[in-house]
Amino acid sequence: MSAQAELHVPVMLAEVVALLTPALEAPLTDPPGTNDCVLLDCTLGLGGHAYALLAACPQARLIGLDRDHQALALARQRLAEFSNRVTLVEAVFHQLPEVLVRLAQPKVQGILLDLGVSSLQIDNPERGFAYAQDAPLDMRMGPQELTAAQILNTYSKSDLARILRSYGEERFADRIAARIVAERDREPFRSSARLVRLLHDAIPAASRKSGGHPAKRTFQALRIEVNGELRALESVLPEAIAALALHGRIVVLAYHSLEDRLVKQILTAASRDRAPRDLPVVPAELRPQFRLLTRGAMRPSVAEIARNPRAASARLRAAERIAELPVAG
Repeated sequence: MSAQAELHVPVMLAEVVALLTPALEAPLTDPPGTNDCVLLDCTLGLGGHAYALLAACPQARLIGLDRDHQALALARQRLAEFSNRVTLVEAVFHQLPEVLVRLAQPKVQGILLDLGVSSLQIDNPERGFAYAQDAPLDMRMGPQELTAAQILNTYSKSDLARILRSYGEERFADRIAARIVAERDREPFRSSARLVRLLHDAIPAASRKSGGHPAKRTFQALRIEVNGELRALESVLPEAIAALALHGRIVVLAYHSLEDRLVKQILTAASRDRAPRDLPVVPAELRPQFRLLTRGAMRPSVAEIARNPRAASARLRAAERIAELPVAG
C-alpha cells in the first residue's frame, strides 16, 4: 500500500460501516449473478471506506467510481487483497446510470457518496486546492478544461460575485469580485498566494478574526464552480436512490451546508408519501419509498475531530429503501 493511502483517514468510518453493513449481508452467487450484494462507492478516493466495508462484508462486491485516475491507481493498490470482488471505473459520480448499464448491474444494495475533497488532492500542491500554500490556481478534480485561474481571469464581476455568494456563502462577495477584476486588469491571476493576499485585504479585520480563514469560502466557491459539484450532486442523487434495490441503503457525507441541504431535501422527499393531505387511504404508488436512518445529520465525534481535523465539517445522512414503485401493468 502506498504511503498516501496509509496516511488517509476516512471520515466517520465506524458510522458508515455500521449503516451500510445491514444492506450488504445477502449471500453472493458464484459466478456473479443478479442476486449479488453490490456496494457502489461513487467517490472512491483512496478507498478507505471501501476497504473497511469489503473487510466487514466478505459477501459483498464493490463498484468504485472516481474521476481522478491517480486516486484510482492508489485505491487499486489498497484494495488488492479484494481484487476478485472489486471493479473500478474512471467516471464522475453523476455518470452512475451509464456505468451501471455498462456493467449490467441495474440495482445495487449499498451506495456511498463521500463528497469531500480527497486527501490526495488537498495534499498535492500542484492541484491548487489548499490556500495554506502557494500553488497554481487549478482545482480540477478530473480532466476537464476549466480551472480556477480561468474563472478569476475571465468571469464578469457579477458572475464572480454570484458564485462567491451562492457557492461560498461569502458575505463580502461583491467587494471581493470588484477587487479581483481590478487586480486581474493589472496582471492575470496565476497563483493562490496572490489571491489569498487579496482576500485578506478585502475582508474587514473584524470578520477575519471571527469568520475563519479569509480564503476558505472563496476557495470553496471556486472549487465547486470548476468541478460543477452541486449540479452533479443534484443530478446524481435521484439516480442513486433509483438504483437501490429493496432494503438497499444510501449514505452521503457532505462537508458544507449547500451540499447537506440538497441531500436533506432529496432524501426527505423520498421518505414522505406523495398523496394529498385529505386522502383517507394512501395508494401504494404514493407511499414513501424510503425511511431515514439518521435523525437530522450525524456529526463526527469530538475524539474523531481531534484525531482528524478535516472531519470537523462532515455531515452524514442515510436512508433505506422500504418499497418499490408498483410496476405499471
